[in-house]
Amino acid sequence: MAGTRESELRAVTVGELKTLAGPVRIVDYNPEWPALFEAAAVRIRQALGNRALLVEHVGSTSVPGLPAKPVVDILTAVADSALEQHYARELESAGYLLRVREPSWYEHRLFQSTHPDVNLHVFTLGSAEIARMLAFRDWLRTNAGDRERYASTKKNLARQPWKYMQDYADAKSGVISDIMARAEKLNSRS
Repeated sequence: MAGTRESELRAVTVGELKTLAGPVRIVDYNPEWPALFEAAAVRIRQALGNRALLVEHVGSTSVPGLPAKPVVDILTAVADSALEQHYARELESAGYLLRVREPSWYEHRLFQSTHPDVNLHVFTLGSAEIARMLAFRDWLRTNAGDRERYASTKKNLARQPWKYMQDYADAKSGVISDIMARAEKLNSRS
């Protein structure tokens, strides 16, 4: 089974498949994260111009008070994320390296940069995953109970040994699904 998992990760990874050198690092919320996002968003918009149809701060660093890995997650929407020739070269020139290509998952592309550490997620505008990511962020910003539940889950999972960062991310999917189901149920009553 482990060989299958590794094969799946290798199939979507651009370049070397990196293993974790130690535990997943979760830190307290840093009030500088929004400013790091803003600076990165300027670079992305300058690189892509009007091809950047949406640039949003997502993930745990976008939720005040939520502990997180010290990596700013950014969501960018383009007209068609499958057409890398329309945006990848420009993002790479701006310091973002293409690391993941997932045609079977909403044509997701993941670019990474360091200084600051950024995960840049690129999707096609209108993708269901964009709506899900924004809804999860917005719910955690307003719901202290679920924010604490998610923080506790992340801290507990970070203590476990993981071979790949994606394994840690996948382990959070159950609690994310539970929180999203509750958010959708409560929002549908409004």
